[in-house]
Amino acid sequence: MIAKEFDIAVIGGGMSGICAAIAAARGGARVALVQDRPVLGGNASSEIRMHICGASRGGGRKEDRETGILEEILLEHKKHNQYNSYAIFDMILWSKVKDEPNITLFLNTHVKKVNMISDNKIESVFAVQLTTEQDITIKAKLFVDTTGDATIAALSGAEYMLGQEAKSTFNEMYAPDEADDYTMGNSLMFKTVDRGEKVEFVKPKWANTYNEEYLKLRGHKEITSGYWWIELGGKKHRVIEDAEEIRDDLVKAVYGVWDHLKNGGDHGADNLDLEWVGFLPGKRESRRVIGDYILVESDCVNGRIFEDAIAYGGWSLDIHVIDGFRKNDSPPNINIHLKDNYTIPYRCIYSKNIENLFIGGRAISASHVAFSSTRVMGTCSVIGQAIGTAAAMCIEERVMPREFTDITRLQQQLLRDDCYLPHYKNIDEADHARTAKIYCSSELEGFEGGNVINGVARPFKGNSNKWQSESLVNNPQWLEVQFNETKLIQDIQLKLDSNLAKEVTISLSDKMLAKQEKSVSSTLLKDFKVSCYNNDELIYAWKVKGNYQRLINLKLPEKSECTAVKIDCYTANGSETASIFEVRVY
Repeated sequence: MIAKEFDIAVIGGGMSGICAAIAAARGGARVALVQDRPVLGGNASSEIRMHICGASRGGGRKEDRETGILEEILLEHKKHNQYNSYAIFDMILWSKVKDEPNITLFLNTHVKKVNMISDNKIESVFAVQLTTEQDITIKAKLFVDTTGDATIAALSGAEYMLGQEAKSTFNEMYAPDEADDYTMGNSLMFKTVDRGEKVEFVKPKWANTYNEEYLKLRGHKEITSGYWWIELGGKKHRVIEDAEEIRDDLVKAVYGVWDHLKNGGDHGADNLDLEWVGFLPGKRESRRVIGDYILVESDCVNGRIFEDAIAYGGWSLDIHVIDGFRKNDSPPNINIHLKDNYTIPYRCIYSKNIENLFIGGRAISASHVAFSSTRVMGTCSVIGQAIGTAAAMCIEERVMPREFTDITRLQQQLLRDDCYLPHYKNIDEADHARTAKIYCSSELEGFEGGNVINGVARPFKGNSNKWQSESLVNNPQWLEVQFNETKLIQDIQLKLDSNLAKEVTISLSDKMLAKQEKSVSSTLLKDFKVSCYNNDELIYAWKVKGNYQRLINLKLPEKSECTAVKIDCYTANGSETASIFEVRVY
């Protein structure tokens, strides 16, 4: 038996849990990250291999890509994993977590029991680490449930919802007339490889048989990978209780679909061979925990901006047909595209009745219809970062989630950490750059130097919100921040241009990869120098070479008096101009 104690225990190592743990650790908290699988990433890991979707809708809505810790991870992937190896992506996620000294990672560790201090407060969780045969008790002040299935919430007695609410429950147009306990199903993915010669496929005797008539409502023209619509569970079988049977049925379905592609007519698959078939289904929906507010359809459709906004979403209301692939006489889903992004309030990310429990990932407090948008991994990731940031502040202030009231502080920290909150700006009074004067070597119309202190660090409603120079070729460009008086500074932050209109996610899909640059975003500054001056005296300078990240944090060895900060730009990663969205100085 091993007993460990932390400030915050994050249970579940998918993308939401990873971002929550990293954010909490960077906020100064001692964090445990507990994952029941051998790899991190959940649905984005090598075990499942779903690409990370979000508000940009696969690039359909330009400039809305999620930033923050998720962006940091995906830009690391673009630099070091240009050929989209999911095994390498596993290592990138593992490395990001292990790089944080405040995180203790427990892989292959399954939580079996929750120990309560009282009816409404968790004391610890009891887990078994399968590889070491050790029992582990993890005690913490705060717990974050990012298990996906809200397992910790259910074990602790948290109130939750399961299935579809009726139209009348939340006055939702896209809800069914009557409530039921049906959920969306699980899916298995596959990947093929072109062998350069004809490859035969003999259908296993246990595989299903399909024809073009059965598949007529399910597009299968892209045959190099697929398919999210091979989805089962949620009606005939329950996604948690019947998970093993669902997996077996999905394997039969995948091989049956592949048999049709290979042997059921001319699909252009003669030279293709199955390279990989998943054996761990990706799960969409199970429990949703009730918080102090339940996000509903109208919040998403109307693009609601909450006063306590801590994240945003923009994926369509993407409601999958109940019973999935078995319901072949109906389209696999309905998509209600949203006109704009919506925000997610702080009141949706903690349990209503378990006082020290945050809820992340797809299990946040939302109706079934609203959940159909919030469930995607890009949205879950930014929610996770918000939870980790809030949890660290709760530890610092010695309060429970509901007792934390300084939402403005939380919002401003998220903006500083490169998260995006629509319609919110940098109003951080500690940022000396906000009141400075901006000078630059050159600027394009609509991309003036003053944009770097306008409080918005991405394009928004037709405004570029960035400085963009004239050509860098044989002509270095510069931007200078001049203070109106001498300032005592130590930290400088830049938010660069990683071309948010392009996707950067790892993917099995050739169609998705075709929307991306193969490597590092060409618009990102690559080689530059940042210098601090006190009048004409150079106080300190950083020479940055080979950069591939959007968020740059620089720290002086000690606080120093300065009157100006200058950024000399030499080369980008392909672009001929220099671009900067924001400069902050503390």
